[in-house]
Amino acid sequence: MITLLFFTAGITLTGLLVPKEKLWPTSISQTAILSVFTTAIVSNHWSSSWHNLSTVLAADSISAPLIILSCWLAPMALLASKNHLNNSPELNQRAFILLITIITGALIITFSALELVLFYIAFETTLIPTLILIARWGAQMERFQAGIYFIFYTLFGSLPLLISLIALSFSSLSLSIPNVELIWAPDYSLPSLTAWWSLSILAFLVKMPIYGFHLWLPKAHVEAPVAGSMILAAILLKLGGYGLIRLITLFSNTSLNNTSLVLVVFCSWGALITSMICIRQTDLKALIAYSSVGHMSIVAAGVFSETSWGLNGALILMIAHGLVSSALFSLANTIYERSNTRTLAITRGLKLILPLSTIWWLLMCAANLGLPPSPNLIGEILIISSLINWSIWLLPIVGFSTVFGAVYSLMIFQLSQQGAPSPFLNNISLSFSREHLLASLHILPLTFIIFSPTLTLIT
Repeated sequence: MITLLFFTAGITLTGLLVPKEKLWPTSISQTAILSVFTTAIVSNHWSSSWHNLSTVLAADSISAPLIILSCWLAPMALLASKNHLNNSPELNQRAFILLITIITGALIITFSALELVLFYIAFETTLIPTLILIARWGAQMERFQAGIYFIFYTLFGSLPLLISLIALSFSSLSLSIPNVELIWAPDYSLPSLTAWWSLSILAFLVKMPIYGFHLWLPKAHVEAPVAGSMILAAILLKLGGYGLIRLITLFSNTSLNNTSLVLVVFCSWGALITSMICIRQTDLKALIAYSSVGHMSIVAAGVFSETSWGLNGALILMIAHGLVSSALFSLANTIYERSNTRTLAITRGLKLILPLSTIWWLLMCAANLGLPPSPNLIGEILIISSLINWSIWLLPIVGFSTVFGAVYSLMIFQLSQQGAPSPFLNNISLSFSREHLLASLHILPLTFIIFSPTLTLIT
């Protein structure tokens, strides 16, 4: 892990020193090398036990896929942003690349941290660069309001986690994640444990976010630049799921079954409500953002079920959703760059104008609804099976949420590709090779997971 961090620091330094005409090719190629390098290093440590690469950083079967996903998305975020930032002032371009590399480095530390304090610091480090991306490079004036929503929701959600970690330091033999043990004193009543558990998970519920804590996400996605939307959807939302998986094992020996019951039902119900909200959206990016809330609610329900199938399904769905949602945001950006609008009623009939892009839309919408043999289907089947086994009364809720998920995924494709195109779209440019490369790089890891789903299983 130290090697990866040094490589990331080298990319940052190069971005500050390289001449302007070589800035984007150098940064994209270096981050691409980092992603390949990460795959080679972390894959060698793919097992259930921790494999220490340093005294404070390590990888296991939970963190390894998320580390690879973080580094895989970095060059794609830069590749997607190159077109609309190419004519910006040089300082803006260098600052943008610097922020992307800082976020990537912070994510590597977060997913590989062995100490809970280091995990919390790296967890919070991602906030400021993401806020700058939204507030500085957002498309509309509402980006400032979106930035305020983002920072205050996440900061106020993280404060209880800090309090919980301080309490944990007094009740544990160690703050090292592999060795942490809670000493449950006899005077710890169930209400006190429930309050402790609630304080611990609040930051992750906001970060995911699940329904009820989600108001910052559609605003942030709609106003963020394409790189911000891709990183938010693909990686930053997964910080919440990763934190829940880590903490669920810590509190699994406590008698919190009633709390888990409430959380599972609430998350399942939230997935259904969010899927219904998606059908009423008129903004393409807002629709994709709300679909992320629905998928993350399902992930949270799988984690709270505390079963092997639920946890494995949650990890698979996090990885698959990260790739699919990032691809959908990059495809939405190709439409926005040509039409300067994201309104679904206007951007229609694109299959007659951009026929090659329609193939990518079809594949990604099919993967988003969980069509076989996409990894999304594997994750959803595992989670839904664990939920139904946990309580048969959840069957209609998760069943209808799946149906509505298919409806809005098909609606994205239908409204954007079918029908007669608007007259002002007749003279737009055709798809670029850069856009096809971007979509191909999203499809490639999904294909690997289809042929080898064990790559994303908690062994």
